[in-house]
Amino acid sequence: MKDSSLADCLGCILFKTLGPVIRALPLNLSFFLGRRLGDLLYNFDFKHKAVAYVNIKRVFGAKMPPCALSRLVRNFYQSFGQSIIEVFLIPVIDRNYIAKYVNIEGKEGVFNAFKKGKGAILITVHAGSWELANIISANLGFPFSMFIREQGLPRLNKLLNDYRKEKGCRIISRKGGLRETIAALSNNEAIGMTVDQGGSLGVLVDFFGRSASMPKGAVKLALKYGAALIPIFFTRINGPKIKVWAGEEIPMLKGQNKDTVIKENLSKIISVFEDFILMHPKEYLWTYKIWKYSGAKKILVLNDGKAGHLRQSEALIRQAQNILAKKSIKTEIKEIEVKFKNKFARFLFHLCVCFSGKYHCQGCLMCLRKLLAQDTFRELSAITPDIIISAGSSLSGVNFILSRENLSKSIIIMRPAYLGVKKFDLVIAPRHDRIRKRKNVVITDAALNLINEEYLNRESSSLVVKRNLNKDGFYIGVLIGGNSKHFNLSSSLINEVIGQLKILSRDLNAQILLTTSRRTPKHVEEVIKNGLGNHPYLRLMVIANEENMPEVVGGILGLSSIIISTPESISMISEAVSSKKYVFVFNAPGLSLKHKRFLDHFAKNRYIYMARSANLSDTVKMVWQDRPLLYSLKDNNLVGEALSRVL
Repeated sequence: MKDSSLADCLGCILFKTLGPVIRALPLNLSFFLGRRLGDLLYNFDFKHKAVAYVNIKRVFGAKMPPCALSRLVRNFYQSFGQSIIEVFLIPVIDRNYIAKYVNIEGKEGVFNAFKKGKGAILITVHAGSWELANIISANLGFPFSMFIREQGLPRLNKLLNDYRKEKGCRIISRKGGLRETIAALSNNEAIGMTVDQGGSLGVLVDFFGRSASMPKGAVKLALKYGAALIPIFFTRINGPKIKVWAGEEIPMLKGQNKDTVIKENLSKIISVFEDFILMHPKEYLWTYKIWKYSGAKKILVLNDGKAGHLRQSEALIRQAQNILAKKSIKTEIKEIEVKFKNKFARFLFHLCVCFSGKYHCQGCLMCLRKLLAQDTFRELSAITPDIIISAGSSLSGVNFILSRENLSKSIIIMRPAYLGVKKFDLVIAPRHDRIRKRKNVVITDAALNLINEEYLNRESSSLVVKRNLNKDGFYIGVLIGGNSKHFNLSSSLINEVIGQLKILSRDLNAQILLTTSRRTPKHVEEVIKNGLGNHPYLRLMVIANEENMPEVVGGILGLSSIIISTPESISMISEAVSSKKYVFVFNAPGLSLKHKRFLDHFAKNRYIYMARSANLSDTVKMVWQDRPLLYSLKDNNLVGEALSRVL
């Protein structure tokens, strides 16, 4: 930021104007105003309050309900407001003030550290009375230098540094300050450094169960120059009264591998401060993105109970994992099936979400608590995901509420129904949903799926072994779906298709691999078993409601040269097309307009071939004889590019 920036000038004017006023007030009144300042920030600093809430939830969420977490955030802001007041009080803080209001425990350990003659590094985290910490250390009777990072407001920065120096605190800037730091330690002096907020250059160590970036400077200096590392922590007792805890020197581990030694020592140090943060959570500075540079991400998958939707989510997860793996980021997947108490509760929830906002639902979750099944709410409220994925419009509201609760990346598959696409980080919608293209919207031709060459080889190999099939045989794969909201699969239609399959398998000398789905009606299953059960060209028949074979669809797609599918399942047809085989879909009455648009688009682009059930065999034989070029979907590339931008 430029030296002449407006914020810099206003900051200096404010500090010089308010400082004398605050210092003229009774001390208890000043800190009362500090707490009210914290309340003001709590109510209006929406962005940072949201970050603080999520950070606190990641540490205490398993033990506290959302309302208790919100109270803890308010307590933090009140403590933060009082710390701001202490900045204005710097000019009047002296030895008498420290003696009256500051209780120091364990300072003997600091003085003992100087007996080694190699200096001391007083390490702390961003917590408590940060400005008072420097002044206290500078007034303990030994030379002290504060290692700081210059802020983006040079005028205000200089003003604060002048106040610090007046109180006996020497300043070492991070920029070019290494020589001064080494000199101070060589002279057996003390320097103050923080061991959290490592940024992009820090070392990833465990911090409350999740890796976070921490600076390695203090550990490197201690290892190289033999300086003693002394942990310091501050907690406010009441108003101006604070307690300072100085710990014993933390012995440094040694070893040959430099990076490993630094990480192990830093982990040991951070664990010490974890204990203090757990005891005094309101003191820690929760408003920065602690786990921004974490080496692990949690992905929450919301499941509406529909297998096709879940498979689309799984396909998206696979792409996300590949993208994150290239950044050396591990992923933890959690799938939760979302169940409402009843249909009316579902309707009421969707109505409530229409009035939800970007921040005001955080810490509430009343709509989820009252309208979801108890087990579902318990699971959803306990998890703090980095990414939330859902498929199907019915879950878009749950995705939105949870993503705002946890500041997660929200990714939805399909049109978000009553919610606009702007509420989500990424919307992946099929073309037939007719969503207008936006920066955060990816339009796909097909439904997302797991089908690729590796998947097909694995599933088909498993099916070959289980059913003793010839891997190099000539097969016709048949995928029979079932009833949906607007579609009913009739016995007469399937009976006609079976007759065509018999003709086709005989004329092409091809064996039939057939599977039904869990949606297939009982009467259709009986027609299939009676019509094909003893057919000489039938090599495999799996009735899904009678036999569970997870690899059957992938196996059939991998082994077959020709695929024949019922028309009602967008997911099933998308998987068939992704297998890069000749796919034939027979017409049937009762399809929705959305399904018709999908089928028309696929037929127009030659992903599939439409046929009447009465002449299915003729259509298949004609295409098989000509063997036209197979057209491949480009959806994976489009989705991968969009995911890379979001993640």
